[in-house]
Amino acid sequence: MEHYYLGFFHYIEEILTLPESDKASIRRSFKPVFVSRDTIIDRAGQIPEFHNFIVSGYMRNFHMDKEGNEITTDLNNGPRFFTSYTGFMNRTVSGENLHCITDCELLRISRDDVDEGAKNSITQKDYTIRILQRHLQEDKNRINDMATLTAEERYLKFLKEKPNIVRNVPLRYIASYLGITQRHLSRLRG
Repeated sequence: MEHYYLGFFHYIEEILTLPESDKASIRRSFKPVFVSRDTIIDRAGQIPEFHNFIVSGYMRNFHMDKEGNEITTDLNNGPRFFTSYTGFMNRTVSGENLHCITDCELLRISRDDVDEGAKNSITQKDYTIRILQRHLQEDKNRINDMATLTAEERYLKFLKEKPNIVRNVPLRYIASYLGITQRHLSRLRG
């Protein structure tokens, strides 16, 4: 199971150096979990219990619109943190579903363990703030792209930035994430 942690440590150490005491704390509080493909690990209408770090695999956040269509709001692969952030941090009901599209190797931490780690860790607050800043910037960029780029431009940018997702995730999820129909995406790809 050590490979779960090595990817995590590498991800964090792109931001800052982790002391051995924090690595030991991470090993105690983050639990390795294997999740089979096409599994929803958090459902809308519930309070998310865990913050997930994707070691390997592809995941998405989605919600249902008024017509019952799935709307993909986040789509990623590892290494990356992935959860319903607002619900998890505030211990409130989430409107999102967290879906493992493929088999996923995850490291999971409970909300109580996050709080405990913040008290004892030398670096947790620093890397958490930097990771959240990164995610906020990604969300801001996506909102800007949705408002200013054509469907074709959004797809080409996505293809350039996330080619692994394009190769490994069903088109219907990519189309939803890009805000276009699957049919339109198929035409763009052609």
